[in-house]
Order: sequence, then structure tokens, then C-alpha cells
Amino acid sequence: MANSLRIIPLGGVGEIGKNMTAFEFSDDSSAEDAILVIDAGMMFPESHMLGVDLVIPDITYLLENQSKVLGILITHGHEDHIGALPYILPRLNVPLYATKLTAGLIQVKLKLNKVRDATIHVIPERDTFSLGPFTIETFHVSHSIPDGIGIALTTPVGTIVHSGDFKFDPNPVDGEMTDFAKLAELGARGVLALMSDSTNADSPGHTPSEQVIQDTFARVFALAEGRIIVATFASNISRIQQAIDAAQRFERKVCVIGRSIQDNVKMSVELGYLEADPNRFIRADELENYASSEILIVCTGGQGEPTSALTKMANREHKQVSLKKGDTVILSSSAIPGNEEMVNKTLNNLFREGVTVYYDRFMDVHVSGHASQEEQKWMINLVRPKYFIPIHGEYRHLVIHGRLAESLGYRPENIFVVENGDVVQFDSNGRGYVLREEVSAADVLVDGIGVGDIGNIVLRDRHQLAQDGFFIAMVGINMRTGEIVFGPEIETRGFVYNPEAESMIEGAKQVIREAVAASAHDPGLSAALKQVLGEYLYKTTRRRPMIIPVVTEL
Repeated sequence: MANSLRIIPLGGVGEIGKNMTAFEFSDDSSAEDAILVIDAGMMFPESHMLGVDLVIPDITYLLENQSKVLGILITHGHEDHIGALPYILPRLNVPLYATKLTAGLIQVKLKLNKVRDATIHVIPERDTFSLGPFTIETFHVSHSIPDGIGIALTTPVGTIVHSGDFKFDPNPVDGEMTDFAKLAELGARGVLALMSDSTNADSPGHTPSEQVIQDTFARVFALAEGRIIVATFASNISRIQQAIDAAQRFERKVCVIGRSIQDNVKMSVELGYLEADPNRFIRADELENYASSEILIVCTGGQGEPTSALTKMANREHKQVSLKKGDTVILSSSAIPGNEEMVNKTLNNLFREGVTVYYDRFMDVHVSGHASQEEQKWMINLVRPKYFIPIHGEYRHLVIHGRLAESLGYRPENIFVVENGDVVQFDSNGRGYVLREEVSAADVLVDGIGVGDIGNIVLRDRHQLAQDGFFIAMVGINMRTGEIVFGPEIETRGFVYNPEAESMIEGAKQVIREAVAASAHDPGLSAALKQVLGEYLYKTTRRRPMIIPVVTEL
């Protein structure tokens, strides 16, 4: 019997976000081929992705093998692990398996995006069940959200342990530490490969406990005389709990602003994952009924997202809340790589409003939910895998994490530093190697309701428009005589201000007249106009606008 197991990262390696990994088991002697997927996350667009809302994994390979896909296991409810589901499920409608809070967050997200008919199986944090050839064991891991899990997948080839996002917090908000006993049990049983969170691979020591945030909130709340505004991720339930706890202690009412965070708070309270007195909450239209010293506002915007509540407040665009002197704003997050510019812009605008701002550069208002180097080494020593695959990090994080494994005695040939689309295969003897073949794993860009219809050409055009604007040349030609009937007319946007560039515009019109005279009956007139105008405009302005010739034949 020739069995094999292939691990195919479709997102989340070589980058922060859009985590998604496919596990494909094949048996040459039967029809038992099956694919199981872990996570389906999104990523914020990079600065060059103009106009793009978010980025999701490429699921082409899964669609090509849709009949084999048994389901998607979700490790926890953060956006970089569930954010792609509203865009993936309409095309790949397979069952989801998630813990109770994670399932609730997914349901909120799917409802918001009007995705119906999703099948969600709620599983315990500690469970064992089978799907096809996979035996699945889940175990609790501590992270910045309750109900986070790691996953052990056992097939006839061997056991793969996926750490999920984790840290070894001795005092987590939900009181549940990472399940060391289960990790040690798996290690004693024998693990073929460990796939482990690399986000903080370049951070020495241990990640601070969430208790640090509780202490910082207490100091800030004690000093603040006006309103306090805490900005965090809509799915960061643990941080929201800490803010509510501080409000309870310092007798402040809590106003949650923003649809997504409101829905998540409501759902978490109903499921018992947020402990809060219902009378503690007030609506935005009730803020004026209380003194500033009695108010806590919880909202999104820690990443400077343009549509978030805090960013709108900082830009004086929020319909319900206007910032004022005496307010204290806490950005309880750190900038995700690629978001630094947006975060800095929001910070600057907040300071312009004269409010007191606390962020992670000079106060412990945020701690990472990810393991640092000592915890990462501890994870490896507990699981004791034959092979090690660092995941969930930019490329430098993966390399550094691999070197940590080397420092623990692992040979380089047993450490696989891979990127999206690479294929790691294990044969029936448990021997692992990276195949030369690759699977499609390009970024899929989401812009409005369009999914994947924005590619490199569109991005290139947007860059050109952003840098040099566009130049439209319109001319009407008599088909019989070749003479110009009307025009040339010129329209520009983002290129020059026409009233101040009359000589250049007149020169462009003369170039058009000459081109028409030379090739009026030439079917390639539009291309010729584009070429000669491009040469003329670059010669006179040293700029290359997008040129759009409009030739009307009469």
C-alpha cells in the first residue's frame, strides 16, 4: 500500500495573514483520497494594492479537487483565520468545524455578508473525531481570544500537529492555559511533523501575560478625567473583556460603537464568553446623558482602517462621536506589517484633536497573542516532531524559527521553510521532502463585491492613474475624406490643470492633427495617436499619463 500525505500552504507562510493550509491524503490502492483544510483567513492589502479592500487565499486547487474536500477546520475566530470564509463558501460550500465562540463569530460574519446555507459543526476545545482517513484531535491553546485550539491530524502516514496561534500565558484572560499535557502526550506518542506559529520568532524571551494589559488599563482609567476610548479588533474578545472589567471597576458605562464589534459583543455575551452586567452598556445616542468621566467607548480602528469608528472620529467624520479635549484614546493593538502608514496617520490626527493617546510605543496597552522564542522552543521540545515546518509569519520569521529548531538539535534537512504554493510530501515510510511542483497560491484581491477580478493589469493602471493621471483625446473624422469634423478636444484629470497649460494642450492638438493627416484611413489610428501623444507629453512634462484616444468615424 503506497500512502502519501501532502501539506500545501495556500496562505500564511511568508506573510502575516490569510492563513490557510490544505492536507491531502492519497492511497494508491483505494479511492480514499481526501483533503482537509485548516483555516481560511484574510489579509490587509499592501500599500501598492490601490483601492483593494482585503486579500484572501487562492482556492483554485481546492476547486479543482472539490469532491475530495471534506471540510475546513478553524483554529480560532480572528480575521486572519476566518475572514475569507464569506468569499470562499459561496464557491466551496463544505462543512466547517469550529469551537462554540469561533462558530458564533463566523455566523456573525456570514450574516453580515449575506452568506446563507453554511454548515457549521460546533466542536469542543478538546475532542477526537474522524473525517475520512483523518483522525482529528483538538486541544486548547492560549491566545488573545477564548476558544483557540491546536489540531493534531493522524493518518496512516503519521501525525501532524498544527499549533494554531498560541502562547504559554500563565495568567490568560479566560483562565485556560495551553494544554501542556496533551502536547506532551502527542510527543510521547510520536509526531511526524510540527507546524508551529512563527509570528514572534524574532522576539527573544517570553511573551508577556495578558495580565499586563489589565494593570495598564487600571492605571490609565485611574488617571483619565474625561471619556476613554479603547480601539481594538472586533474579534479580540479577550481585550474587550479587559476593557469592560476596567469600566466595571471604575464605574464607567460602556458604549460599543461599530456594527461588527457590536454584533460580536452581543454574540459573545449570549454564549457566555463575555462577562458583563447588561445594565453597564449604553447606546451611542445615550452618551450625552452621562458625564465624560462616566463613559468608556469600545470601537474598532487600532489598524487605522479607513472605515473604522476610531479613524472616522480622528478625521471628524463620525456621525455620533466627536473627539474633544480631555478624551483619552487607547490603541490596544500593534500595527500589522503593511498597516504602519494608516496607523501613523490615525495617530497624527488623534494628536491634532488634542486628546491623550496611549499606544504600544510607550505604554503596555497591547501584548502579543503569539509565542516568543522561549515558548516556541518549549513547544518543539514538548511535541518532539521528526520534521519541523514553521508557519504563520513573514519569511524572516520562518527562517529564524527554523534556526531555533536547529539550536535544539534538529538537522536542516528535517526543517522545511516553505512559501505559499509549495508542496511538502510525506511517503508511506514517513520520509518528508519538498516537491518541485507548486500549487497556485496567488493573492486574490477583494474590491467591493468583486472577488479576484482585480489583477496586476488593473493595479498597474491604478498606479499610473495615481501617479500621472489620464489624458483623453477626442476627435471626429469623416470616413470618406479623412478630414477632421470636430475636435480635437482634450480632457485631463490628475495630469495638468488645463487653464494653466494652454500651450501644452494646443501643442497636443497639433500633434493629433498631424497624426490624423498622416494616417486618417489607417485602422491603427488610435494606437498611433496613443504613441505620438505619449512621446509629446513625456517630452514636454516628463510624465506618462494614461492616454485614451477616442476616434469617432462619421
